[in-house]
Amino acid sequence: MKQTLLIISVWIASTFMASAQFQLPALPYGYAALEPFIDSTTMNIHLNNHHAAYVTNLNKALEKYPDLQKKSIEALLAGLDKLPADIQTAVRNNGGGHYNHSLFWKLLAPAGSTSISPELEKKIVESFGSVEVLKTEFEKAALGRFGSGWVWVIKDSTGKLKIVSTPNQDNTLMSVINVKGKPVLGLDLWEHAYYLKYQSKRAAYVKAFWNIVNWKEVEKLVNE
Repeated sequence: MKQTLLIISVWIASTFMASAQFQLPALPYGYAALEPFIDSTTMNIHLNNHHAAYVTNLNKALEKYPDLQKKSIEALLAGLDKLPADIQTAVRNNGGGHYNHSLFWKLLAPAGSTSISPELEKKIVESFGSVEVLKTEFEKAALGRFGSGWVWVIKDSTGKLKIVSTPNQDNTLMSVINVKGKPVLGLDLWEHAYYLKYQSKRAAYVKAFWNIVNWKEVEKLVNE
C-alpha cells in the first residue's frame, strides 16, 4: 500500500512539473566544472535547492491565472506593475530569481574555455575605456551592494554598456526598476552563491568570477 502511494505521489509530482510553464534548466556543464573557483557542492545546492524553489513558487503563483502562464518570463517581468496585485511580489521575487539564475548558468564556463574576442573588447573599450576599467567598476559595484542582490553589465537602448546593481532578485528587465537595459553579464551576490567556499570574503569570490566568465555568451548577448 505504501509503495503504491509513493508511486502515485511521484507520478503526480512529475506530471505537475511536466505541465508547469516554467522548468528548472539543466546546467550546460557538470557540477564540478567550475572548480576550484566555484565548488561542486555549491553548484548542486544553488541549482537544485535555491533555483528550484524559485521555479516551484513562480508556477504556484501563476496557478490562478492561465493567461499569464502563457507569457515568457521576460514578458512577465516587463509587465510586472500590471500583474494582479496578489501575485506581483511573488512573481518579482521568484520570477526574478528564475530569470537571473537561468542567465547566470549560461554566463559561466570552465576556466580557460573562453576569452574576450577582439570584437567584444572593442565594444567594452567604447563603453568603459578598457577591460580593466570594466572589471574594476564591476567589482566596486559588487562590493558596494549591501546584503543580497546582483551586479550587472547591461546594454541600454542606445547600445551602450553600463554597470548597475540590483537588490534581492531584481533585474533591469522589470518595469518597476528605474534603470532599464538588457543584462549581458551578471554575478549573483547572495551568500548562498559563495559562502561554502569563501565564507565572508565576497571580494575573493568576485575576483574569482573573472576566471569562469563565458565570454562567448556575453558577446552573443551584446550582439543580439
